Amino acid sequence: ELKEEFTRILTANNPHAPQNIVRYSFKERAYKPISYVDQMAVHFSLNGNMILKDSDEGRRQSIRLSTAAEKAPVETSAVTSEDTEIKNEESTGDTQAAGDEEAEGSGTAEVAEAAEAEEPPRPRVKEQKLANQFNFIERASRTLNNPMRERACQSEPTPCKNFSATANQWEIYDAYVEELQKIERSKEKEKTKVQIAKREEEKKKGRNLTSLESQSDDITKISKAAKIMERMVNQNTFDDIAQDFKYFEDASDEYRDQQGTLLPLWKFQYDKTKRLAVTAISWNPKYKDLFAVGYGSYDFMKQGQGMLLLYTMKNPSFPEYVFSSESGIMCLDFHNDHPYLMAVGFYDGNVAIYNVKKATSQPSYRSNAKSGKHTEPVWQVKWQKDDMDNNLNFFSVSSDGRIVSWTLVKNELVHTDVIKLSVEGTTMQGPEGLQLQTLGCGTSFDFHKKIDYLFLVGTEEGKIYKCSKYYSSQFLDVFEAHHMAVDSVSWNPYHSKVFISCSSDWTVKIWDHTIKTPMFIYDLNSAVGDVAWSPYSSTVFAAVTTDGKAHVFDLNINKYEALCTQLVVAKKKNKITHIQFNPVYPVVIIGDEQGHVTSLKLSPNLRRMPKEKKGQEVKKGPEVEIAKLDKLLNLVREPESKA
Repeated sequence: ELKEEFTRILTANNPHAPQNIVRYSFKERAYKPISYVDQMAVHFSLNGNMILKDSDEGRRQSIRLSTAAEKAPVETSAVTSEDTEIKNEESTGDTQAAGDEEAEGSGTAEVAEAAEAEEPPRPRVKEQKLANQFNFIERASRTLNNPMRERACQSEPTPCKNFSATANQWEIYDAYVEELQKIERSKEKEKTKVQIAKREEEKKKGRNLTSLESQSDDITKISKAAKIMERMVNQNTFDDIAQDFKYFEDASDEYRDQQGTLLPLWKFQYDKTKRLAVTAISWNPKYKDLFAVGYGSYDFMKQGQGMLLLYTMKNPSFPEYVFSSESGIMCLDFHNDHPYLMAVGFYDGNVAIYNVKKATSQPSYRSNAKSGKHTEPVWQVKWQKDDMDNNLNFFSVSSDGRIVSWTLVKNELVHTDVIKLSVEGTTMQGPEGLQLQTLGCGTSFDFHKKIDYLFLVGTEEGKIYKCSKYYSSQFLDVFEAHHMAVDSVSWNPYHSKVFISCSSDWTVKIWDHTIKTPMFIYDLNSAVGDVAWSPYSSTVFAAVTTDGKAHVFDLNINKYEALCTQLVVAKKKNKITHIQFNPVYPVVIIGDEQGHVTSLKLSPNLRRMPKEKKGQEVKKGPEVEIAKLDKLLNLVREPESKA
């Protein structure tokens, strides 16, 4: 045990120095750890007054002393002789014998006596004291305080007079009448002056006004002509695309076994929306070539401004209308009866109505925190029929769990909560015995095409609620639809019982709202961003996934897989966000996260109609479409009914 060695390493590090100091870096706008730590520890320090000979201050002092010596030569000689004596004494060693010292001493004494006899005695000079280099003199002076002076003046009191008089009602009345007559006379004089001045001004400005009016008329005429010219130039530039849009039918579809393709047509992009994602697309109900695109961001850490653009297929190079907003746009919807009105929902929870007829870039009507708004992003807005007083009315759904009805009353948006999405079994015990209900986050909704009060709401929890406008406290039904957020829910345009939903859990499901389980389930191997029914067939729908693919299904031809799965966006970082069918033409438009909108034409296999048989007319119309979908649904329902 005694032989054990305990090594202790001494390091130059200070054990008390902190190791994890964090300072705020203004350059990078973040807290950064400091790598270097001051390890020096001072144990003793003393300020001295010694000066090095070689330093500047030492040299200056030696020069000063030499100049003083030259001025007083006598003193310096005495000093030097003393120095030499001291040096001689120092040079003599301790080892020398005492006898030698005595001999030297007698010798020196004899020399000194001879010198004294030869030279007369010199007057003794006072020794000069060395000046203290650190002397200082303190001087102070006191300023004189100015004596206080006062100046005052006394004014004479104003003269006063007492006045008294008695007045009866008649005198008061007469005084008022006189005053009124004076006012009327002065007004008449002013009127005559103003009229004369106006006449003179009209005469002067008459000529100028006519020229300005003619100029403004010319500008409007030119702008209309310029727009037509721009469209003609674009049609010539993209002539091959225009020809494909109008006439091209993919002949190779005949040789493909029920498979179809999407032919890319125009690509719509705008410089100012490059860094924004397409968050909403909607076709205009009146002008079939016009569509609106909302721009914002789904990356909630990078929220900024938003934009609303209106494009037409007649001019793919530049938008027809441009509106900018402070907050990102998350959804929009055109009014059916007033196609120039658009309802828009923003990321900050506000809603607004834009009027395309007005030239301003600001919305005509907008909600605010004072009048009421959502507390979370607005995910979808839908116009409804006008209310009893013929006021414009639309609904909105938000992550704050509220479905709100907005009515335009006297140029103001008035809101009323229709329903709150309370989640069952999530009541929490709050302070003082309060019951706290957690709200579901609404992400999408859709109103029934025929039953006015019925609507569906998709939530972030994956549930779909069937609700009524008239019941604000409870739901008509709840579907356990998906495992992740419901991105879109939509009623079939033909069949009144069927609706479709898609989710980030990679699935698209088709439902009958009277049955709790889905009729069809499709797994698309990637999160599904949007789904849309086609306007021409009850069995055709399209979905887009985040891996950049578009999928088109026709249940009438193939119930199990898509007729077309095509890559639309090539870049890895880019994702498709929305898809919409054109109401008339066989065209879909697809928006992505880079701010681009691509239009694609459906090949003949994707819009196949029933073939004509000899001697028989092909039946067309909603009844045929409903029957076609019912036939498919019966195939799915049959096993259940047998069981």
